[in-house]
Amino acid sequence: MISQKFSGKVALVTGGSSGIGLATAKRFVAEGAYVFITGRRQPELDAAVNEIGKNVTGIQSDVSNLADLDHLYATIEQEQGHLDVIFANAGGGELIPLGSITEEHFDKTFNTNVKGLLFTVQKALPLMPEGASIILNASTTSILGTPAFSVYSATKAAVRSFARNWILDLKDRQI
Repeated sequence: MISQKFSGKVALVTGGSSGIGLATAKRFVAEGAYVFITGRRQPELDAAVNEIGKNVTGIQSDVSNLADLDHLYATIEQEQGHLDVIFANAGGGELIPLGSITEEHFDKTFNTNVKGLLFTVQKALPLMPEGASIILNASTTSILGTPAFSVYSATKAAVRSFARNWILDLKDRQI
């Protein structure tokens, strides 16, 4: 029997249509939460919603697009009124060694993994009650290093830095 520790809670999982995000969304629902998931591709998002089966809404959204985030939070506010948990999970990267990194690769990776994560969290704050939770998905590559993964690794180091600082920024709200 899975505990119901998220009973009555509302959660958001960005990048929830596959991998870690989908597994997390399933677990939140299994533990009683109502979950919103996001993904950039509608077919994969629809498949994830069907796989989760209940207590889930999929919203097509690119976290690097601030208008998409505004639409996401307007929908959450209209449908549930608040947000108890954010799992800022959307992100990705490609193996490209130093010497071959392009501006397009850099911008795409930082826009999703850093800018997208920052504004995913910041735009959610008005919907989050005292004691809510924010979970940021980083990576061990932020401290260990991985060949040809320097841009991705740098974005994940930024995520670790955000976590250290936001703990201080949000302590009065017990988030």
